[in-house]
Amino acid sequence: MALATQLQNTLDGFSQKAPPHIRNPINQTRSDHAASFDPKSAIQQGAKLPSFSLSNAHGKNVTSDSLLSKGPILITFYRGGWCPFCSLALRDLQKHHDEFKAKGVTLVAISPLLPDESLSTVEKNELKFVVLSDVHNDFARQLGIVWKQPDSLRPAFKDLGHDLKTWNGDDSFEVPIPATLLVDRKGTVRNLYLDTDYTKRFETKEALKWVDAL
Repeated sequence: MALATQLQNTLDGFSQKAPPHIRNPINQTRSDHAASFDPKSAIQQGAKLPSFSLSNAHGKNVTSDSLLSKGPILITFYRGGWCPFCSLALRDLQKHHDEFKAKGVTLVAISPLLPDESLSTVEKNELKFVVLSDVHNDFARQLGIVWKQPDSLRPAFKDLGHDLKTWNGDDSFEVPIPATLLVDRKGTVRNLYLDTDYTKRFETKEALKWVDAL
């Protein structure tokens, strides 16, 4: 089943089953953010990727330089393992992991989760690629892709059991906008996908076409 179909099915299930006091604020804030975000404020195609040093799921630091020394990297930002749309996107990447590896591209997933929570995401989704913790969204902030969610969402998140304060190690209530970037080995962003609607994700097969065009 195509990723887009899985995402739509998940959204339809949420729309049909979630009670109004959860469904309405989540849908409203998603719409408001889409209307207010200026994509020009985010990193652009052709820009140099800022260097980073982030912890992997086992607490070991991984640098952008070390990754790029092996070749191009495909970076995807996800909100957290608690987000069903993120989990679907991560599993789709994993399904095509060997294809990226054969083309010399390293897959990298980044979220604000603490390393222990990243490890849970890795294990739950059986991920074999690099998963990093951008605690406090410091790296995502450099790219201009951080969304400070409104406090009006907090009651809905509490009812859903989404404890971002514990999982992310802060109470900022911030998450990255799910973005996908293909970075060549010189550190230049060659391709970029950015959509404020987190229920939509870039198709992995399209990312493979990016790689073929390098």
